[in-house]
Amino acid sequence: MARLGAGSARLGVAVSGGPDSLALLLLAAAARPGAIEAATVDHGLRPESAAEAEMVVALCAELGVPHAVLKVEVAPGNLQQEARLARYRALAEWQQARGIDILLTAHHADDQAETLLMRLNRGSGLGGLAGVRSRGSNPASGGIVLRPLLGWRKEELERIVRDCGVAPARDPSNEDDRFDRARIRKALAAADWLDPAALAQSAAWLADAEAALEHYAQSEWETQVDLANSEIRYCPEPTAPREIRLRVLARALERLGGQPRLSQVAELLDVLERGEGANLAGVLARAEKGLWVLRPEPPRR
Repeated sequence: MARLGAGSARLGVAVSGGPDSLALLLLAAAARPGAIEAATVDHGLRPESAAEAEMVVALCAELGVPHAVLKVEVAPGNLQQEARLARYRALAEWQQARGIDILLTAHHADDQAETLLMRLNRGSGLGGLAGVRSRGSNPASGGIVLRPLLGWRKEELERIVRDCGVAPARDPSNEDDRFDRARIRKALAAADWLDPAALAQSAAWLADAEAALEHYAQSEWETQVDLANSEIRYCPEPTAPREIRLRVLARALERLGGQPRLSQVAELLDVLERGEGANLAGVLARAEKGLWVLRPEPPRR
């Protein structure tokens, strides 16, 4: 398993009761005895969730791992998105209360392969195709999130749990065909010519490429962008690739409060490169003597 942070760090394991997170719990408890705690988030969306949480409570008691059940309410709207946000908020509060430095989650190679295929099917850009990173941040707190199982196959994790004599909870996503991921999972299982581990490795290479482009875009931002009051003036470096100009333009729009889709930013980039101007997401953009000048749209009368 990947290195679990600094030696003195307190680690928190998010455990749902499914085979993946149970394997992570077992591996982390063996690798860092006495240095981990666990938490199970009960969204209250399924009748079985309370019993599954109690199963994790019992296993943690056997392992000598402190454990908490975090009950949350999921806001109306996009169920998956709202449940995810509620889960990460609860875990962030738990970490703060317990003095836990790093959160571990059980994303694995099959998850990575599914994410890559799902985003390819949606026409995602490089950032999306890079998939799940081994190190990320909690969207609710900005705290460190590590995913040490990205090099492991799901079947390997299931074998660990089975060999330890632990009966995991069922994975409801395997039975729910409403979500893209469930359909991708079934298609991937049926396509024996696809190698999930190789797909996961490709996602890792794409993540490296994404990091390199972000580094280049940051350099372009620092050297070619001037921030003056509420106005942003960008003088694109002539040799900068289109992708870098696109990223800098997207960042400028975001700094001015705009949240357009990337495809819309690309259309605005074309307009500016023709020496013209346009309005997008509440931002007025104009090409002026080699500069791209962006400012908030004036209030409407």
